[in-house]
Amino acid sequence: MRPEPMYMSPPDAGAESPSAPFMLTTRGQDWRVQLCGPADASRTLLLCNGIGASLETVAPFARHFKRTRLLAFDVPGVGGSPTPALPYRFSNLTRMLNDILDQLGIGAVDVFGVSWGGALAQQFAHDFLNRSRTLTLAATAAGMVMVPGNISVLAKMASPRRYSDPDHMMNIAADIYGGEMRFNKELLKDHTAAMKSGGKKGYLYQLMAGYGWTSFLWLPRITIPALILMGNDDPLVPPVNGRIMASRLPDATLEYVDCGHMFMLTQAEQVAERIETFLHEH
Repeated sequence: MRPEPMYMSPPDAGAESPSAPFMLTTRGQDWRVQLCGPADASRTLLLCNGIGASLETVAPFARHFKRTRLLAFDVPGVGGSPTPALPYRFSNLTRMLNDILDQLGIGAVDVFGVSWGGALAQQFAHDFLNRSRTLTLAATAAGMVMVPGNISVLAKMASPRRYSDPDHMMNIAADIYGGEMRFNKELLKDHTAAMKSGGKKGYLYQLMAGYGWTSFLWLPRITIPALILMGNDDPLVPPVNGRIMASRLPDATLEYVDCGHMFMLTQAEQVAERIETFLHEH
């Protein structure tokens, strides 16, 4: 059974970071959120995680930000956020995230999304452009128009089993993530141990949110500076998808990382430094 959510008050603005995860409610949905990074930072990065991944999995990445506050969260149905009664679309999530920012007293944010969270990040920047300072996309694509990865790899992603069965994750990680995850077993063990499964229904809802979705037609409306990072050895999201998004975004910088899908973890310090530099350049 899923543990009951623990409701805590949001941390004070001047509190030391990272805060303990706490619960907020918006539009009848509970969200588990966490603030990381310097409490007095002038910039806040809204961090949209990959499919099925709870906020604990971003801790190794978040700790490398020195000048930026991070707001991480569990999507409904993942980790500590209860699964809603009905499926949702990305636009439903962006409206709730906008409400959460209001509740926390956070104004404009820099938007970051990795993999599935990259779609959510694109949708947020589109829906709330005036609240978005920059957009950073990692190992992601423009939805249904993407150039797909290996079919056998995508089939393994259709099930949430890797989040509840550590042995299964160890067996398939090299195939689905590529890059350093092909041989860095210790990092993979740490990542697997940090996962907090939300269950099959929550995972299914995430898959359904992306069904038929694409940002291709409206990406040109996102006029804020954008940084696109793609792994050269990514079996899930081939790097050509970065070129597709860069061709549609008016102010995009495209860069490649010498790794696979999980470069946010395998090269956490370097990637965090690159993103932070990009934010403060704009």
